[in-house]
Amino acid sequence: MGKETGFLEVDREERSYEAPAKRLKNYKEFVIQPSEEKLRSQASRCMNCGIPYCHNGCPVNNIIPDWNDLVYKGDWQNALEVLHSTNNFPEFTGRICPAPCEASCTLNITDEPVTIKSIECAIVDKGWKEDWIKPQVPAKRTGKNIAVVGSGPAGMACAQQLARAGHSVTLFEKNDRIGGLLRYGIPDFKMEKHLINRRAVQMEAEGVTIRTSTEVGVDVSIKSLKENFDAIVMSGGAEDARMLQIPGAELPGVRLAMEFLTQQNKRNAGDSEERAAPRGTLTATGKNVIVIGGGDTGSDCVGTSNRQGAKSVTQIEIMPEPPVHENKLLTWPDWPMKLRTSSSHEEGVARDWAVLTKEVESEDGKVTGLKCVRADWSEGKLKEVPGTEFTLPADLILLAMGFVGPRKAGMIDQSGVELTDRGNIDANTEDYRTSDEQIWACGDMRRGQSLVVWAIREGRQCARSVDEALMGVSELPR
Repeated sequence: MGKETGFLEVDREERSYEAPAKRLKNYKEFVIQPSEEKLRSQASRCMNCGIPYCHNGCPVNNIIPDWNDLVYKGDWQNALEVLHSTNNFPEFTGRICPAPCEASCTLNITDEPVTIKSIECAIVDKGWKEDWIKPQVPAKRTGKNIAVVGSGPAGMACAQQLARAGHSVTLFEKNDRIGGLLRYGIPDFKMEKHLINRRAVQMEAEGVTIRTSTEVGVDVSIKSLKENFDAIVMSGGAEDARMLQIPGAELPGVRLAMEFLTQQNKRNAGDSEERAAPRGTLTATGKNVIVIGGGDTGSDCVGTSNRQGAKSVTQIEIMPEPPVHENKLLTWPDWPMKLRTSSSHEEGVARDWAVLTKEVESEDGKVTGLKCVRADWSEGKLKEVPGTEFTLPADLILLAMGFVGPRKAGMIDQSGVELTDRGNIDANTEDYRTSDEQIWACGDMRRGQSLVVWAIREGRQCARSVDEALMGVSELPR
């Protein structure tokens, strides 16, 4: 603890944003990092608690007090080493993680947690700027071949760890670029994709072979992988989207959020419209847009719709509006349910809660509106409120209602691995092994729709399990 009185002398000061009028003109990141002096001052607020609850709040168990202290002392390079010891990709989590570590911070009891996320991002960004981050090439090779299927954060972390252990790793990705939902589900204004490309170059230098545009279960069979690899890791996503089950939901103006977000990300990457939108261009330009779903994906649709020039944007959620402030005596240090307003919400949106959709209205096959009714949750279950029916004007309805699990057709069906009652691959968090002794599973395909930071954790832990099974012992961290 570098400065015992830091939390008493320094107020919390978060990163700032460019003004909405400016940032809405492009898809670039718009976060303004504090100066190095301010970051060191913010790091001094960390109390190095006797019980560092931030460790437990962070799924990858980042050693937060240690690198806060190092930043306060100006030792950025060692701070980076400590940060990388638990997290392969802190530039991802430093941008898009909701920061459960800050919710668990002791100073959050008074709503003034340490700016952990900002400091984390600053450490790794400085590491890249100063050229401190190099490929970690293993001293020797094991001769073992491993297939990692799915290149989201779980697959990337797993593949990188296994390559650093000396194994020959092939990372399979069905899309044309690696990254999974990081690549095509997260808008560029939240995380620019050169960050993924930079890590891909590092991973290839470490010995990972990346095979894009190759769908296991379609282009390559599971049988072939089992014959040619010593181990297989299924690290794909939970891509089976929850659909809208009301009359009119089949109309062409009702679309999945991921299709909408993917198209824009492909345009930002320089793809032609034909390549970006093979099913036809999907944009919000000049339209009344309704986003169904109150989570992060819905928020991303809001920000993208506003950048495309939507006429209006409305976001609705079936659950009741959460409280603005949580009851700390009941929730801390756990992640609280409370109202969260994202940067996209600040750019312009009408938000509404406890709304149940009833029917999509249309004329000549084109969406014109969405019939809704108020929902009552007072007795712990959903009931319609009689006499509260209303209709929202709509030209485009985007479904951001979450996912029900991984797609079964192809790889999972071919593998024959056992599934949980929820339809995810059945594998525990001790060894991540499936019912097939040659196959492991991690990330959203195993745990269901979740956070990037959880995916990185599972990828790292799964890599250790694979390494230990193949070699009898593993030096990889868990």
